[in-house]
Amino acid sequence: MEMGSREEHGTMSTFQTTTKMDSGEKRLNELGYKQELRREMVGLFTGTPLYGQSLLYAGPASLIWGWVVVTFFTWFVGLAMAEICSSFPTTGSLYFWTAHLAGPRWGPFASWCCAWLETIGLISGISAQAYSGAQALQMIILLSTGTNKGGGYFAPRSVFLCIYMGYILIWAVLNSFALKVIAYLNIISIWWQVVGGLLVIIMLPLVAYPVQPASYVFTHFETAPEDTGISSKPYAVIMSVLLSNYCLYGYDAAAHLTEETKGADRTGPIAILTSIAIITVFGWAYNLALTFSIKNPSYLYDVNNETAGALVPAQIIYDAFHGRFHNSTGAVVFLCIIWGSFFFCGLSITTSAARVVYALSRDKGIPFSPIWRRIHPVHKVPINAVWLCATLSTILGLPILKLNVVFTAIISISTIGWVGSYGVPIFARLVMDQENFKPGPFYLGSRASRIICLVAFLWICYTCSAFLLPTLYPITWNTFNYAPVALGLVLSLILLWWFLDARRWFKGPVRDFDISNGNI
Repeated sequence: MEMGSREEHGTMSTFQTTTKMDSGEKRLNELGYKQELRREMVGLFTGTPLYGQSLLYAGPASLIWGWVVVTFFTWFVGLAMAEICSSFPTTGSLYFWTAHLAGPRWGPFASWCCAWLETIGLISGISAQAYSGAQALQMIILLSTGTNKGGGYFAPRSVFLCIYMGYILIWAVLNSFALKVIAYLNIISIWWQVVGGLLVIIMLPLVAYPVQPASYVFTHFETAPEDTGISSKPYAVIMSVLLSNYCLYGYDAAAHLTEETKGADRTGPIAILTSIAIITVFGWAYNLALTFSIKNPSYLYDVNNETAGALVPAQIIYDAFHGRFHNSTGAVVFLCIIWGSFFFCGLSITTSAARVVYALSRDKGIPFSPIWRRIHPVHKVPINAVWLCATLSTILGLPILKLNVVFTAIISISTIGWVGSYGVPIFARLVMDQENFKPGPFYLGSRASRIICLVAFLWICYTCSAFLLPTLYPITWNTFNYAPVALGLVLSLILLWWFLDARRWFKGPVRDFDISNGNI
């Protein structure tokens, strides 16, 4: 859907009366922010690039039921965030929430940690979608030119990196100048996801007939220690559930953009919970469609198969169409649908990342903040923040040229940073005095809020811990999970910066004006 837009130019000595403001804008003004960004953005989209690895660790039953378990706990996180979002509708919301919920003593430090976790998560999220999109396009080209067995073209590392960088460049350009185009693309992407998703979910099992029996899909449990090096069944289950942990986040996107939507204190919570509901249903159905359509589980990982063992869902789709029609045309079409999902998701994450960097620089929390908080006078977007995010996400992908585990590291960093940033305001909400919380239209009640926040925080701790674990054994340079090292180094520098310097001047979100006096 397309949101209405409102532009505010120059310096104002007074602000609009409350009778002319929607409730979200009124609450935003009470919090001390004026609206500077265009208000015509929409939510984000997610993908499922870890399906093959998750299936390999513990078989289909763990993957399918793991989704249900993760979904259950994700609703606790979503409800907690929706309640807070209703009270604090502002761009860069997660760290803004944290600053106010943690109070004047701990607010600056808590918001500092949250802001940087969120920034790391979003920027690496751009990289994750660029990698996923490049991988999908790699499969499309391979199947269109003859498959791995028929002499098709499989993009080497250097070409793959160029594709990866190309996506980021396109997303940055679109987010810099073409907001009207993005508005239309967002509308298209919604229909792309819904119609394309339904087409894949319904048609794939029909094309793949005969399909796997329900007993295989829902009850078959099988570890693969010879491939993964993991013989412990609980460990294998934890690894198999990473697919669900990775896919079921990003629903806070509405919170990043609430400053750009009407009635943000109402539409923000609704958008968060609606996003969870959609991915809950469509994600599980997609996993079921893929799993029912498997022809030969052991063949999916063969490096000599038609997709070079590089992307398991691509091989499943290829087997379905080739088995029925003896060509790969249908598989290419379905892969194009999946590729489009990655493209739209990456475009939207770039939007969110730029907004968070803009908000943090607006509050003077990033080096050279005056540069990154500049708003383009015509397009009304934080153009410098867009290109900073694009540059950093491009650098993050450079190890593609040498390492096979780059994607594992990227998604681990993205998930830990993004989901970890959820945990900071939720924890602050959990421990704060209830009388200090000013609820918005979406309110759970004091008793329910405590329980929901506690469960949500514990689940977030588990999720972040799971993505720090080694994913393959024995541990070598090509199997090592570099996320703990990368995150440890970056977070150590950020904390060191805080204690040596930033704590003296960073006070958290900066109020744009004093509402009590009516002055900007």
